Amino acid sequence: MEILGAWASGWAVSRAVPAPVEEPDGHRLDVGLAGHRVRYLLRSPSTVASRARTVAAPGTWLKTCGARASVLAGLTAEWEAGETEYLMTFEGPAPAAAVPPGYAVAVTGDGPAWDVVVSSEGAPAARGRVAVASGVAVFDKIETEPEHRRRGLGRVVMHRLSTVAGARTSALLATEAGRGLYNSLGWRVVSELVPAHVPEEAA
Repeated sequence: MEILGAWASGWAVSRAVPAPVEEPDGHRLDVGLAGHRVRYLLRSPSTVASRARTVAAPGTWLKTCGARASVLAGLTAEWEAGETEYLMTFEGPAPAAAVPPGYAVAVTGDGPAWDVVVSSEGAPAARGRVAVASGVAVFDKIETEPEHRRRGLGRVVMHRLSTVAGARTSALLATEAGRGLYNSLGWRVVSELVPAHVPEEAA
């Protein structure tokens, strides 16, 4: 399975939305939320222009693999572009990480999705989720509270998620801020991914 499709399948499991639908130029996710009705994942910027013209309904998202300039060139005025993200993969188990003193780790879930929460004095300090689809572990919602950052908690979360998932191949979509952590853990960037959406006014 191509990594974009694998990520889409795992993300759908993680977010409890319908499985992605194969499209000629990528995949469609029917998310069904206000402001995020449907998401198209495009394999390349070559079809951005046609998609931008034909699916520009409020609450629609395009996420396109490719160079930012090429993606932006295809967008019409309705679309608002977000910050570049990074589709990343990893092969093998995540590096081991010790839990710092004063923190506890809890794992919940029985597959195909699990949650890991690192807490301090009963309050969540870091968290993440992993979902396995078609044999690929897709990491999602990785977050560390600001007051607990730079203590190695992200590494702890990633290690525990990798262990419980038990998959050889892993994938995630990283922000610019998160890419440094994943690079340090041996993850590699497969492609830049440029998001854009048509805003939907609140009811």
